[in-house]
Amino acid sequence: MADPAEPAATSYDAGTAARLGDELISRPSRLARSRLVAIDGPAGSGKTSLAKELTHHLAEHGHDVETVSLDDMYDGWAGLDPSLEERVVEQVLLPLTQGSAARWQAYDWAAEAFVRWHVLTPPDVLVLEGCGAGARAYTSYTTLLVWVEAAPDTRLARVVARDGQQVVDHLTAWTRAEQRHFMVNDTAARADLVVET
Repeated sequence: MADPAEPAATSYDAGTAARLGDELISRPSRLARSRLVAIDGPAGSGKTSLAKELTHHLAEHGHDVETVSLDDMYDGWAGLDPSLEERVVEQVLLPLTQGSAARWQAYDWAAEAFVRWHVLTPPDVLVLEGCGAGARAYTSYTTLLVWVEAAPDTRLARVVARDGQQVVDHLTAWTRAEQRHFMVNDTAARADLVVET
């Protein structure tokens, strides 16, 4: 979404991040040395804030953590599609599975084009967050799938606070796309943990 600045804050108590971190570390890695935690849910549910809290908790406990936000990988407002899954697998997950650095290309929302490439050295934990992070295409790589949910009016208020009133025009189509994606991938039902905000 519109090259977000700082997302509207969603607060989690310290116990949420600790619980997720403990569960994640108790499970085996599936990306060579890296554990992948996928944080999924509808727009405005609080995924980014949870990812930050979890990253902070894990780093405090000595783990090397990197985050990839799918907001940086969508091909614009129509980008929640199979091409996203192909890019995530080819550019990020397969290289890490082979123990190599990943190299992924970010989307510039203002330029409406893919631009800069990022290099990702294999971390202890990779946090993949955003709508679509729990796609079935990532199942064999994922150590922990977390579903985040909130009431629709709360989610809308957060998205507008984060990205501005101009995104409302895009939200109807985006909401349809994410609902379709979640239904096809059965994301909420497949989640290892559910967090309500």
